[in-house]
Amino acid sequence: MNVIFAFTQFSVIILIYWVISEFFTVLFRFTGVPDEKARFQVVSLLTGSGYTTRESELFVSTKSRRRLARIIMLFGYVFNITFISALINVFITLKASERTLHHIIGQIIPLIAVAIIFLFMRMPRIHTWGENLLEALVGRLMNSGNGNSAFLLDYIGDESIVHVVLNHVPEGYAGKRLADTGIKAEHNILVMLVDRDKTVPATADTVFKAGDKLTVFGNYATICRVFEAQERVEAE
Repeated sequence: MNVIFAFTQFSVIILIYWVISEFFTVLFRFTGVPDEKARFQVVSLLTGSGYTTRESELFVSTKSRRRLARIIMLFGYVFNITFISALINVFITLKASERTLHHIIGQIIPLIAVAIIFLFMRMPRIHTWGENLLEALVGRLMNSGNGNSAFLLDYIGDESIVHVVLNHVPEGYAGKRLADTGIKAEHNILVMLVDRDKTVPATADTVFKAGDKLTVFGNYATICRVFEAQERVEAE
């Protein structure tokens, strides 16, 4: 096997592995799992590390999450074998190839390119753009592209911090100031941030618009109902 091809194959596998990790993280967020918890457990499932915490109970609490976890395990098994095979091929090819250090450095350019992509994607603006793209893709796959979406960010006691994407404004709140909607008084939901052109604190004069991204605090199921966002958590 050509040395450059071996390094390129290895680099592409790393990149695909990372994309799949991000994709499954978003899928778990759609089932109501907070982002950081989803990311940690997806890596655990993909790598087959078997690392568990009390939070792992979230991932077997519903039928949809158990099914998704099984799929990730299968993906992880296949990709772990592929990853190890590609790594072995790199070493075998290097050993069989009589190359100088100068040539070898030139042949690891694919790995350097992947490292640059990782660093590039960690930039806040690029990272946010990538997450939004994945969320939109997953939304279409789950037939929720035209509806409002609710992503559970974290738990605080019995309440939750939720990221709500308004693809449409609920009829009862269209054209109304936030202070006149009764969301806080009637449903005990606090709208904290509104993201349009930029993220700003919500005020009494805030009027919801299609395309708004809200950060809200309250009961997760109530938030889904109030904002007409399909509740992702399935019952047993």
